Amino acid sequence: MTLTGLALKNLARNRFRVALTTVGVAVAIVAFLLLRTIMSAWASASDYAAKDRVVTRHKVTFVMALPKRYYTDILAAPHVKEATFANWFGGKDPKHEHEFFATLAVDPTYFSVYPEISVAPDALDTWKHDRQGAIVGSVIAKKLGYKVGDRVTLQSGIYPGNWPLTIDGIYTSTSRTIDQSTILFHWDFLNDSMPVDRRDMVGWIVSRVDEPGRAADTGVAIDKMFDDRDTQTLSMDEHAFGASFLGMFSAILTAINVISAVILVIMTLILGNTIAMGARERGGEYGVLRAIGFLPWHVALWVVAESLFMGLAGGLLGVAIAWPFVNRGIGPALEENMGRFFPYFRLEVPSMIAGVAAAALLGAAAALIPAWRASQLRVVDAVRRIA
Repeated sequence: MTLTGLALKNLARNRFRVALTTVGVAVAIVAFLLLRTIMSAWASASDYAAKDRVVTRHKVTFVMALPKRYYTDILAAPHVKEATFANWFGGKDPKHEHEFFATLAVDPTYFSVYPEISVAPDALDTWKHDRQGAIVGSVIAKKLGYKVGDRVTLQSGIYPGNWPLTIDGIYTSTSRTIDQSTILFHWDFLNDSMPVDRRDMVGWIVSRVDEPGRAADTGVAIDKMFDDRDTQTLSMDEHAFGASFLGMFSAILTAINVISAVILVIMTLILGNTIAMGARERGGEYGVLRAIGFLPWHVALWVVAESLFMGLAGGLLGVAIAWPFVNRGIGPALEENMGRFFPYFRLEVPSMIAGVAAAALLGAAAALIPAWRASQLRVVDAVRRIA
């Protein structure tokens, strides 16, 4: 029998208590992994952003529009090889009143600037020649039962009226930054239906530069072009744009970080309480072991090893629960319903390893005080102790 083997044997002596503690640790790890997945999914658009794209918006706020003529000016700027523009439409399908999805009015150049959006060539060609055509993300198409050739009518709180569209194609994405729950239709169709005072305005402009290293400098140069215009701009590379978007939710992200830490503290306290109870109950046994020649560090090792194994078991159980819960349950649901914010919501291997490691290490840390106290017991006091 080895020292670690003895520690494992001790865990089996009160199986009900150990089982409850292990389940408690597993629940804490599931909650921890879910929160960490929310953080990583929220930041994925920024982390995996294209290095050669520059986003230009109104200097004051993202919701204010830019004159469409800015698109031509940006297209002629140095180091800009192509550009496109889009408008947030805010559409809803009256037949699916409670389903949320993004709707963008875009220029045909949108698919060139965003090569991650994969559409069949014939479908894209059909869409380009169909004034009322739409390209629909595969996730929302599956959820709402849309098929190529279907006619749908959208409504918008921003642009009143009924907007009939024909689904010309279904797109998929090859990047985590592009959600598959968006409907894309022609900006010209939207613009031609607007009152004169609202025409020829776009929500934002996206350009691609000839070298990724020039993205930041190109953004600065674009903004300087419009410094003396009535409408100034704010341009930044796609990574910075994603980071600035996350900044609007900094309080939420901070709260998630704090909650993650609190969950780990609670888990540590649960483990510490269980180990302290077990160490006290076995005080007499530790005294006998000391009397036959075992050293104080042997006793401390047994206590720490018990807690470490319990934490490890809870961490593994937590991962075993979290993986199907996130990747087969809540993840696909969020991608379908909140794809604009969570285009990719999956529990990844590094997070799972971190969860198991945290459970094991904090399990060992939780046993430090009980282990020290057990190792410091005098042999005479220990053998006379009654738990």
